[in-house]
Amino acid sequence: MNRSTEILLVDDNDADVGLVREALEEATASGRLHVVGDGEKAMAFLRRQGIYTRAVRPDLILLDLNLPRKHGREVLAEIKADNDLRRIPVVILTSSHNEQEVVKAYEMHANCYIVKPFRFDQFIDTVKAIEGFWFRLATLPQPDSAQTTTQPSERDP
Repeated sequence: MNRSTEILLVDDNDADVGLVREALEEATASGRLHVVGDGEKAMAFLRRQGIYTRAVRPDLILLDLNLPRKHGREVLAEIKADNDLRRIPVVILTSSHNEQEVVKAYEMHANCYIVKPFRFDQFIDTVKAIEGFWFRLATLPQPDSAQTTTQPSERDP
């Protein structure tokens, strides 16, 4: 990618935010991390409302499930229901090992579900792996890509 990658971290745990920030600083010099601490702020950021009118469109969202004011599942549902936001990959990064939470997240079209490791070095490695996969291996749509599905060309069968 030619430009800085934009990551929105939605997490209310200051220690986890610090670990994500540290891991991303080690992993890349081109990524910018934006942090909000609750689900309502996440949606305001994504919709560029209130104090977030100048917010950038993130290339990736790291979403904790256990959030104040609006649960992570609600945020995921709103993102995936919004035609303008649904193409942004959402990685659930949470402490919940609950199988029902995992199943529900994927049913709601989460792109990935990762349980936060407890050990510092494993947490750092996990965030680096997320960054490496989404920004070095995966091909993501550009933020200014057409928001509508393209029609088949005349050459398509």
